[in-house]
Amino acid sequence: MKLKDKVAIVTGAASGLGRAIAQRYVAEGAKVVIADLDARHAEATAAEMKGAALAVAMDVTSEDDVNRGVAKTVQAFGGVDILVSNAGIQIVHPAEAFSYAEWKKLLAIHLDGAFLTTKACLPHMYKSGRGGTIIYMGSVHSKVASPLKAPYVTAKHGLIGLAKTIAIEGAAHGVRANVICPGFVRTPLVDKQIPEQAAELRISEEDVVRKIMLKDTVDGEFTTLDDVAEAALFFAAFPTRALTGQSLVVSHGWYMQ
Repeated sequence: MKLKDKVAIVTGAASGLGRAIAQRYVAEGAKVVIADLDARHAEATAAEMKGAALAVAMDVTSEDDVNRGVAKTVQAFGGVDILVSNAGIQIVHPAEAFSYAEWKKLLAIHLDGAFLTTKACLPHMYKSGRGGTIIYMGSVHSKVASPLKAPYVTAKHGLIGLAKTIAIEGAAHGVRANVICPGFVRTPLVDKQIPEQAAELRISEEDVVRKIMLKDTVDGEFTTLDDVAEAALFFAAFPTRALTGQSLVVSHGWYMQ
């Protein structure tokens, strides 16, 4: 098992990408904290993992919530080896139609949440002497822009800068930091965007999928939950300190570095 005896916190893990990553980690021997704003669904997800997971209600934009969740993790499992900062939302409008409140909300969840969870986990990773790994859930939008997503694109670009900084600062303590950049994955987050973009652009939902979401892939396929979970396992289980400060695009060729 690649993650035997490791302890992982996965934010936004009650559904979608976070849930898939948590399941993959448990299958590889990790103890996983299902950290999610939705406490009821977090409990249900943790229950599916038969004692290998702990549910923690967490608003990643609240420093108190984050600190409590990390403290519960350490109390239950003895430390933190892996953080997957995955919690996120999506709102789509032209830039001039975004309210300042929407802008702040989206950046708070993606960027403030990544910072607060990192800040809370690093002291435990440093203290353990084992180091650790931090994985930020970016996007192809960490590399390129799309219309209607100004705060999302800004936030996802910002995660790459955060990862590079943590890679430098954490190196002396054996902490690595990397970013996964998926293409479109059929999660509730993406399914919500399809009718919203269709309405904004005045095209059909089929055209949103075919002509916008998948038009630049090499095979017209969505990225899958399993694709992203495998990338998250790759980063978490990498055996040396060589792989840090990097971003890995998982997008069926939508963006090629």
